[in-house]
Amino acid sequence: MDRDIKSIYTNLVCIASSTGGPAALMRILPKLDASFPVPIVIVQHIWPGFTTMLSEDMDKKCALHVCMAKEGTIPLPGNVYFAPAGKHLKIRKVPAHHIFELSDEEPVGGVKPSADVLFKSLANCSYSRITAVVLTGMGTDATEGIIKLSEYKHVDIIAQDEASSVVYGMPGSVKSHFPDCRVLPIDRIADTLKKCQPL
Repeated sequence: MDRDIKSIYTNLVCIASSTGGPAALMRILPKLDASFPVPIVIVQHIWPGFTTMLSEDMDKKCALHVCMAKEGTIPLPGNVYFAPAGKHLKIRKVPAHHIFELSDEEPVGGVKPSADVLFKSLANCSYSRITAVVLTGMGTDATEGIIKLSEYKHVDIIAQDEASSVVYGMPGSVKSHFPDCRVLPIDRIADTLKKCQPL
């Protein structure tokens, strides 16, 4: 469903992507200003060693600071954090803030990092509203995690449309479980994210 909105009130933007994801991300992230008001966290399925190269390349082309998520780092606005390949990424609440936590647990659904793991970890955080963006990719990663997270938090879901996806598995799965989510072509997702407002 594509509907006009004035604002998306959120604490955090989480993006899940797989096959075709790097090209899709390159059509989103460079369009966002350095003043983007909340952290962006990305789970991209990719071979170990390539995530660092991808984040460094993105950092050169974006106004936002793009980097790898590290153990104990506090997610901050104006930053984009990639989950390291071969590690699950979680966000954990500590007394004064939230921090990243990296896990060596077994792959989930055949992937590591897993967006399902990230989204499920957010159920125990103090964030009240999460924006979930599911881009092109094979499989169903992100769906189970968003289902679980939506039991505890308000989740605004944006799914890439089939026409602009290389593989429609991940966004198609989310759409089938959340038929009222926003379904957008890749070139409209950045404009929608620009409407994010911090809580």
